[in-house]
Amino acid sequence: MLKPDRRWYERYGDSSWPEEAWRDPWVFADPDGDGWHMLITARANEGEDDDRGVVGHAVSPDLSSWEVRPPLSRPGSGFGHLEVPQTVEMDGRTLLMFSCGVDTLSAGKAARFDGGGIWSLETRHLSGPFDVASAAVVTTAPLYSGRLVQDRSGQWLMMACHDANSDGTFDGVVSDPVPVHWDPARGSLTAAPSPKDL
Repeated sequence: MLKPDRRWYERYGDSSWPEEAWRDPWVFADPDGDGWHMLITARANEGEDDDRGVVGHAVSPDLSSWEVRPPLSRPGSGFGHLEVPQTVEMDGRTLLMFSCGVDTLSAGKAARFDGGGIWSLETRHLSGPFDVASAAVVTTAPLYSGRLVQDRSGQWLMMACHDANSDGTFDGVVSDPVPVHWDPARGSLTAAPSPKDL
C-alpha cells in the first residue's frame, strides 16, 4: 500500500483537515518511455491548514512497485486539496485539470470565488511541475470531478459529476459530455462556445 511520505506530505491527523488527502490516482506512461507516473490528491506537511493542497507524485518502472516523490506543486496556492487530477495533451498544449470547490479553497481565494469546482492550467510537461496558483475555473456550472475525453471526431469533451445539492446531499449523477476548448484570453479550458463555432 502506497502511503504519503511525511518528509513532504501530511497524513490524516497531522492538521485540522478533516480527511485523508491521499487518493484519486491518475496514472500515465512517461512520455520519454521511462516507466509510469502517478498524480495524487495530496496535502503538504507545511503551511496554513486551508492552503496545503498539492499534486502528489509517485513513479514506477512496472506499475507494481511505486516510489513516492516530492509534490509537483507548492502549497500556498489557494487550495485545501486538488482532487481528481488529470493531465492531457490537447491541440498542441499540455494541460492539468483538477477539482476544488468553494468549501475547500483557502479563505483568501474563497472570498474572490465566482463559482465552479473544476480548474485547469497550461503546463510544460505532463509530469509537472505545476503552477497551480495560475489555475482558472473551467465553468461556473455546479460540476465536479471532471474528466477530459475525445469523441470519434477528435472533439474534446468534459464529463463531470453534478455537485452536491443545496442540502449537502450528493446524487452521483454524471453530466452529459460538455464540449471544451482552450481559451487563451482566460488561460484556461472553457465550456463556452468556441469562437470558430459561432
